[in-house]
Amino acid sequence: MGIDIGSAQTKAVLLEKETLAPVARASQATGWNPKQSAEDVLDHLLAQESGVTVEGLVATGYGRVALPFADKNLTEISCHAKGAYHLFPKANVVIDIGGQDSKVICIDQNGSVRDFVMNDKCAAGTGRFLQSVATLLNLGIEELCALSEEEEPCSITSMCAVFAETEIIGLLARGTKPGAIAAGVLSSIARRIRTLAARIPMSGDCIFTGGLAKSPVCARILAKELACPVNVPEYPEFTGALGAALIAASLDKKGAS
Repeated sequence: MGIDIGSAQTKAVLLEKETLAPVARASQATGWNPKQSAEDVLDHLLAQESGVTVEGLVATGYGRVALPFADKNLTEISCHAKGAYHLFPKANVVIDIGGQDSKVICIDQNGSVRDFVMNDKCAAGTGRFLQSVATLLNLGIEELCALSEEEEPCSITSMCAVFAETEIIGLLARGTKPGAIAAGVLSSIARRIRTLAARIPMSGDCIFTGGLAKSPVCARILAKELACPVNVPEYPEFTGALGAALIAASLDKKGAS
């Protein structure tokens, strides 16, 4: 099993050890108590699969150290790389937009992390920023993404999330359409990702993971900004948990891989 305790959502994936086939997935909001959230997801997942014995458990994500019963905890960099490579064996670059940070990971032909760059100093370019904008527009994330689809994006130039929100309030006051603002915000996030991606070599398949990857609009805008095709897993938000589960399957009883 792999558990990814993210800042916004806690996700778990259970694999059959011999075949590595997915058995079950579960997720819930992380809230203020990462340990309790992980335990709740674990209980929910095992309730779906009565009689299952968990032989190995790896925790990842920002709350991974809150899980004392995990056999091992690893960074989300390693786990996203592992999960993405398992799903896309030709993967070279993994882009993950999380709740509190965004990452661009370069992996080698064996699926190991070759290099990575990370934005964890400012909320701009993260899911948290998009959630703040959605709240400002009185929309859900899915509604915001859908609203942006047919609109020409307005220009949002602020590089700071706080100043960008002030800029958005000004655009609303001038009568700018919410859809144009939504499209501008998504384009702004994609530009920040492009800036990160420019710092590592990009070739081969590009994989988009994380909750925002569930939106086809976000994937299209990102592909346009990067000027390359972007592949999205069937369950992009579970990529880190999948990678953790794959690593758990390779552990011996002492927790070494």
